[in-house]
Amino acid sequence: MSQDLYDLLGVSRDADADAIKKAYRKAARQHHPDVNPDPASKEKFGEVSRAYEVLSDPQKRAAYDRGGDPFGGAGAGGFGQGAGFSFTDIMDAFFGGGGQGGGQGRGPRPRVRRGQDALIRIEIELAEAAFGVTHELKVDTAVTCTTCGGDGAAAGSHPIPCETCGGHGEVAHVQRSFLGEVRTLRPCAACRGFGSVIPDPCRECSGDGRVRSRRALSVKIPAGVDTGTRVQLSEEGEVGPGGGPAGDLYVEIHVAPHDVFTRQGNDLHCTVTVPMTAAALGTTLTIPTLEADVASEDSDPALETSFELEVRPGTQSGMEQVLRGRGVPGLRGGRGDLVVTVAVETPGRLDARQEELLRELAALRGEEAPDGQVHPGGPKSVFGRLRDAFNAH
Repeated sequence: MSQDLYDLLGVSRDADADAIKKAYRKAARQHHPDVNPDPASKEKFGEVSRAYEVLSDPQKRAAYDRGGDPFGGAGAGGFGQGAGFSFTDIMDAFFGGGGQGGGQGRGPRPRVRRGQDALIRIEIELAEAAFGVTHELKVDTAVTCTTCGGDGAAAGSHPIPCETCGGHGEVAHVQRSFLGEVRTLRPCAACRGFGSVIPDPCRECSGDGRVRSRRALSVKIPAGVDTGTRVQLSEEGEVGPGGGPAGDLYVEIHVAPHDVFTRQGNDLHCTVTVPMTAAALGTTLTIPTLEADVASEDSDPALETSFELEVRPGTQSGMEQVLRGRGVPGLRGGRGDLVVTVAVETPGRLDARQEELLRELAALRGEEAPDGQVHPGGPKSVFGRLRDAFNAH
């Protein structure tokens, strides 16, 4: 190649790497054989590729500027001769890939990496979910190997650069094509892309830098959680390879069913059964609160573990009473309500005297042969429930 390499690319001798790459991209697009099949253009493509191969490499460029042979005596010729040209350079020219000159690879991948997140599911009682609790956990995760401190090497040894890839973590594979020699970079099989090897791995962790271990943790469950809520414990998950930072641990909550209360959002619901006579005449009942489940000898004496529920005379089965602020605390403040539904129990068996008295009552009320009243099915509207509540007074 007798023509000046700078002239081939159309750049000055003090052009920087970006200007050289930009000029090569322009010339490569114009003369590439796939774009321009003319034999002269193909030859021109080889020349500009050869020029870029030299000028994009700082050492070859310096040798050329000093008047020496940048290929160490290799004969001048078309693209693909001498030290070879990287396929990455062609991709850079047409698709704008990164890296200045020479098609540099990604380099070795790090041995130390962040660990994965972990998930554990626990079951707690409704009162614990409502008022919060500190729960003790046993978790089985990867932890840093204490024998090697996480570097994976046995005592007195350490990782050394890989001889196969020279510490780069990649090796070049050269193939011939119609363009000449195409060079691609692949992860080094000898070091698995790390760029270094551990000649004497730690026997405890087999060179991974971590081991499995069961450990105890305390997790604070905030008040107001519900089934499906996840509590995040930062850096309590799996330790990463090479003793890398741990991922996070997520504790997923499942709330066990309660004997008395059911939960709907932040509201609690329960049903109380009263005899027919008590519903007709009215009565007062003692109802436990959810606080009764967490009360102990050390609890605050002001903690209300029960309340008095007034069943008004003439209460009908299915009527509801709402006690404000006796439900479940919300995660963002506030507290739900307790909704008590009254179920009126009709006696199933009567002795002779009881039956006689009921027949007398029916006669007094004119209900010996009731016609019955037919109403539309389905739940009552809000206004219907308000009307019933008003009529009950």
